[in-house]
Amino acid sequence: MAKRAKPAAHTNGSRHGARAAAGGPYKVLAIDLDGTLLDHRGLPGDEDVAALKKLASRGVKITILTGRLYSGTRDSAELLGIAGPVGCADGSHIVSVKETKTLLHHGIRGRAAGRLRASLERNDLVAFLFAEDAIVHDERGADYLPYVRTWSTDLRYAHRVTEHALWDSKDGMTAVVALGREASIGRTVADIQRDQTESMQVAMFPFRRDSEHWGMVARASGGTKGTALAWVAAHYGVSVEETVCIGDWLNDISMLECAGRSFAMGQAPAEVKAAATDVLEKSIDGGGGIAEAIDKAFGVRA
Repeated sequence: MAKRAKPAAHTNGSRHGARAAAGGPYKVLAIDLDGTLLDHRGLPGDEDVAALKKLASRGVKITILTGRLYSGTRDSAELLGIAGPVGCADGSHIVSVKETKTLLHHGIRGRAAGRLRASLERNDLVAFLFAEDAIVHDERGADYLPYVRTWSTDLRYAHRVTEHALWDSKDGMTAVVALGREASIGRTVADIQRDQTESMQVAMFPFRRDSEHWGMVARASGGTKGTALAWVAAHYGVSVEETVCIGDWLNDISMLECAGRSFAMGQAPAEVKAAATDVLEKSIDGGGGIAEAIDKAFGVRA
């Protein structure tokens, strides 16, 4: 995982330099999972769950926008009683919980998939293919399964990842994650970024404390948590200004910037806090951040 930046100081939980919150009333709440609802053990806090359920009973629509795949999201959605759409893989895959049906999917396919596969092989990277709800890996990726399991619990073995049929599938892959030395990861990222068609988006990050281990995640262009929030708002027939969101990490910035009111968790990096209209006093360590945001935005206490 990427190293978290030191949080910036804030006063009274509100941002003065970013942007003003919309006035409400708000009709949709979108929450991140890891670091927001779920703690480092992958467990939600009782106070936050109670606040979410009470808010839903008032008619506010609750959704989840997460980097996880759907199989890693489903338990949280069911716990909260969510039946409608949730956004997975950072907005690349939107799924109806009630129907377990794909509503929107941005996939890496065609020429973009071919270029990515060639670069992975050329730079000898350990790769994982994210296919809507499953993660495909080969023997080289076995040691890293505890890490990728946070995205999805549906893990499938293949003889060789770069020879899997998903590379030629019509729907494409939801994401591709690769691990290796920093220089090798950097070369593949550069290969992707040289493409002028902008068919993929990519980010690299330090995977372990030493500088030798790095990772990257590639996804099709067009899907972010921000676009997923806009899609969910339209699905419920409301404007994005009538939405509230809560997040803690860099992949949450797109939704924090577009929601009518947005909350950054107390432990979030400075750039995440700067993107939100409000900064919460509470962090994931003690729990209660979501309950705090619900109280402030909706006036509902657990």
